[in-house]
Amino acid sequence: MEFLSYLPTFGGFIWTVVFFVVALSVIVAIHEYGHYIVGRWSGIHADVFSIGFGPILWSRHDKRGTRWQIAALPFGGFVKFAGDANAASGKDEEAMADVVDDPVALRKTMHGAPLWARAATVSAGPVFNFILSSIVFAFVALNSGQVTDPLTVGEVVPLPAENRGLQAGDVLLEIDGKPVPDRSSPAYSAFLADLPLEPQLLFKVLRDGTEIEVEDAYPTPPRVSEVIPQSAAIAAGLQAGDVIQAIDGKPVFAFIELKNAVESSDGRALNLTVWRAGDLVDMELAAKRIDTPKADGGFETAWRIGVASGGSFEPATESLGAGAAVWSGITRTGEIIESSISGLWHIIIGDIGTCNLSGPVGIAQVSGQMASQGALSFVIFIAVLSTAVGLLNLFPIPALDGGHLVFYAFEAVTGRPPSDAALRILMTIGLTMVLSLMVFALYNDFRCP
Repeated sequence: MEFLSYLPTFGGFIWTVVFFVVALSVIVAIHEYGHYIVGRWSGIHADVFSIGFGPILWSRHDKRGTRWQIAALPFGGFVKFAGDANAASGKDEEAMADVVDDPVALRKTMHGAPLWARAATVSAGPVFNFILSSIVFAFVALNSGQVTDPLTVGEVVPLPAENRGLQAGDVLLEIDGKPVPDRSSPAYSAFLADLPLEPQLLFKVLRDGTEIEVEDAYPTPPRVSEVIPQSAAIAAGLQAGDVIQAIDGKPVFAFIELKNAVESSDGRALNLTVWRAGDLVDMELAAKRIDTPKADGGFETAWRIGVASGGSFEPATESLGAGAAVWSGITRTGEIIESSISGLWHIIIGDIGTCNLSGPVGIAQVSGQMASQGALSFVIFIAVLSTAVGLLNLFPIPALDGGHLVFYAFEAVTGRPPSDAALRILMTIGLTMVLSLMVFALYNDFRCP
């Protein structure tokens, strides 16, 4: 599966488009299948299930009379139910007039079905997006497991440090004479922050039933565990596993030193000396001003180069139960929804810049960059994007699923749907809003650094 990592980071234009189309097609297929299958279960007939728009490249009819098709423009999709005039579920007046006197045929249309069936069918698209995300995150949690307590060395990672006394299987008892708290404890971060900034520290470990002391590298070296898409780091060519040995000629051995140097750079170019699998590589990069979420739900703007830190060793893990993995997947999806809503709100009130809103070009670049980091990174990106697509479709904008749900809520309260004339006006307004948002996001892709 790691063959993806051997593709160019930007994949050329072709690879970027390919991965974007793959990611979007998976998400659209899941979204539209949610509409289709719940509609079918609710007794609503689907005339067309389409991946893409425009000229039809392939199609076939199933035994229920639904045409399944793939179209030439793979940037979306739709399910056209009986009685729909278009992909946005506008009412086909002629088709509805033909079945108005036939209760059985009328019941099979989207506009003649009971309110509960219509609401369930429309809601199913975003819900299936959230289910996809939750399943992916659950499998990731099931595969990676959870860090064992007490903290145990699973694998000693390559570093340029000379003295490496730790071994796989060592149980960490003390570092620099201080007891090591459980990795899951809130005290663990404070424990790391209080360690003296020295290239080598003394570790007391339990090895094969015996307590011994060994020297090893600082536990959080300036080692890159992940490169963030659309960052200064990925543009400069930093890779996972790289260890930054010097900044502007000054040696560094702790990730906090890298973080402090970046935050105090004020955006000026930094010259890095990078250790990569035994070789030294020189590169230059300048940090970007990035809006990042805070624990209290707000955002802070700081200079960032776009790397996540990696430790001097990979901790041992234990398997996670199926129930815990499923809950982890649901929780992760909920966190993305919460942070997305918070981010959008802070854009609206002006706390963070509108450059945080990416369009199709930006998303395509991210898809290519995530694919270049491996299959797992690409699948996780699909899960994150699926959550975003599901959430976007729930916005109460006419032409989106959320807009239809608002119409159904109006019908539930008043006992009658909005008039056809009102629906036509509202749908036009909704389409204008959606297109305007897309144009603005596309403008951001070229305007923002």
